[in-house]
Amino acid sequence: MKIYRSIALALIIVLFMPVNFVKADKLNLNATCAIAMDSSTKMRLYEKNADMIVPMASTTKIMTSLVAIKYGNLDKKFTVSKRAASIRGSKVGYKSGEEITLRELLYGLMLRSGNDAAICIAEGIAGSTEKFADLMNEYAVKIGAFNSHFQTPHGLDKDLHYCTAYDLAFITSVAKENKVFNDIVSTKDVTAGQYSFTRSYHNINKILYQIPGADGVKTGFTGKAGKCLVTSVKMNGHDVIFVVLNCTPRWKETKRMYDYVKKNYEYKKLVSKGEIVYSKNILKGENKLKLASPYDIYIPCSKDKVYSKKIIVSKDIKGPISNTGMIGRIEVYCDNKCVYKNYLLGNILTK
Repeated sequence: MKIYRSIALALIIVLFMPVNFVKADKLNLNATCAIAMDSSTKMRLYEKNADMIVPMASTTKIMTSLVAIKYGNLDKKFTVSKRAASIRGSKVGYKSGEEITLRELLYGLMLRSGNDAAICIAEGIAGSTEKFADLMNEYAVKIGAFNSHFQTPHGLDKDLHYCTAYDLAFITSVAKENKVFNDIVSTKDVTAGQYSFTRSYHNINKILYQIPGADGVKTGFTGKAGKCLVTSVKMNGHDVIFVVLNCTPRWKETKRMYDYVKKNYEYKKLVSKGEIVYSKNILKGENKLKLASPYDIYIPCSKDKVYSKKIIVSKDIKGPISNTGMIGRIEVYCDNKCVYKNYLLGNILTK
């Protein structure tokens, strides 16, 4: 028997158990822009001007690393050009003519914030910094960072080089899905002998030493952008991304934002992997449609909010579907605003 569905949707609302009522602290960070975001769900846990378009200095290098890992061969050696060796700002100190593997250049980029490493990576992968910037912009659009634009791989001030705190957190959450990226940005020190590098590297990111569970990510500073910092912290097994832009006391304010999230949020398990969240007889009762989650769903819950969930399924089944088709989704609401949504798998049981 063929099973059918239509495009029309029906909403089935089920209340999610509220957490205890505790009034959340107010927080006003000394930063032009800031955000705390759950890396998995992309939920905003705190924000201040998070969608304002601003320069982001060397936090640019998060995207540089992401693109380099995607398109480059980590073991391939790139030759340091005169342009790379003579770039201003923070540098590793590579000499013109040196041959450095992409893997080592990434450590120099992220641990030492090397502008020379950024140019060498860009030229080695794309032939020029301009063409590499094109790759950065293409990939930003592909992953959904629509309010960002890159002109350089290092982040020195340019009129059309900008981002938002939200986009930067989002880009970081994508980068955090990559083991190579995680291994690099969480490293405090790496010796030359570990990977046959040309030199050893010490991470200048002080936040790694100041917040328990901190495992990255990147510092930044220019005259236009001010002091910037993107931080990733493992909290109860979940990655939370913290971004502060144009923030002179960046270490202190990141720690304040971390303390705020730790005090005012807790992770709740909404649905277990394989759990049936919807069941209904269809086609005059001849078959039963069941929807289940293909994964555990955890969300960070504010301690002074009430959450509800909606299961959304096809209203009428009038088109062929497979037994494991994505024919439903789950949405979570807080204060009548959708804060999380994802798909559900459908299964048809014939009586």
